[in-house]
Amino acid sequence: MRRTSARFKLASVTALATAVATLAALTASSGTAAEVPRDTVSTLAVGTPTGFGAGTTGGAGGTTVTVTNAGQFTEAVQRSGAVEVRVNGTIQLSSMTKVAANKTVIGVGNNGRITGSGLNISGVSNVIIQNLTFSGSNDDAINIERSTRVWIDHNTLTNAYDGLVDIKRASDNITVSWNRVYGHDKTMLLGHDDGNASEDRGKLRVSYHHNWFDGTNQRNPRVRFGNPVHVYNNYYGGVTGYGVASTREAGVLVEGNYFENTRDPFHLGEGSSPAGTLVARNNHFVNSGSGQAGGSVNGIPYSYSLDAASSVKSIVQSGAGAGKI
Repeated sequence: MRRTSARFKLASVTALATAVATLAALTASSGTAAEVPRDTVSTLAVGTPTGFGAGTTGGAGGTTVTVTNAGQFTEAVQRSGAVEVRVNGTIQLSSMTKVAANKTVIGVGNNGRITGSGLNISGVSNVIIQNLTFSGSNDDAINIERSTRVWIDHNTLTNAYDGLVDIKRASDNITVSWNRVYGHDKTMLLGHDDGNASEDRGKLRVSYHHNWFDGTNQRNPRVRFGNPVHVYNNYYGGVTGYGVASTREAGVLVEGNYFENTRDPFHLGEGSSPAGTLVARNNHFVNSGSGQAGGSVNGIPYSYSLDAASSVKSIVQSGAGAGKI
């Protein structure tokens, strides 16, 4: 993803600049969300997902819409069919807002912001959320349930009432990559309840890679049932509670991560939840604990390129978060 993002950066910026010029003229007179012809802007998402979310295309090939307020945003993300929604400015939401299938929701430059509430990706497939800053949600920043093929990439997330990226209820084939999360307690939950085995067993397969857990407290992620879950090439800086927890029937591969000033990098079980399994390999520790591992984990079913763990801090700090695509 790191090399792919760099390769596409110039093309993306050029395309977006062209679109902004076109949209300025359109919105100045109408005050409504402007649609850009398909020959003006190609697929907006930068790069392609690796890991379990591979193959997610979002709104590619559909209408492109630029939105500047909550009304425009809600109408665009809830349309049927493929739509690429460009967020230019701060969108103030009052409640969790449903995102329909086959959508790309992407911020324009450093301007795309979601505040007040968050996004609900529920019962759908093929959604990309990229290059947005989320803050101050009255619920989750991003909730994913009963959904497949989702890519959460290059966002900055902080200060939600509940989770920042929570994935649950039989969701599957998801990649969470190149995000910066900070100033938060319960960061990323995977699997909401020990009693949900009938729905979750065999699902909840997620790849977490090149994310920056910046002074967060816990659930980075906390995992139930998913096996395998792949946590690789992330940077954990000053995590105050714990990094990764593998619980109730989960199998987590923790690989090639950089843990700094993190007393408890990973462990088995959490709260009243019994231990899952966890395999740890090729991680790098600076002023951190050694972690608790045990048991075996299902094989990773895809190919991937692993960065050297000792280089992950510099790679992630320079590339993770909104405005870095």
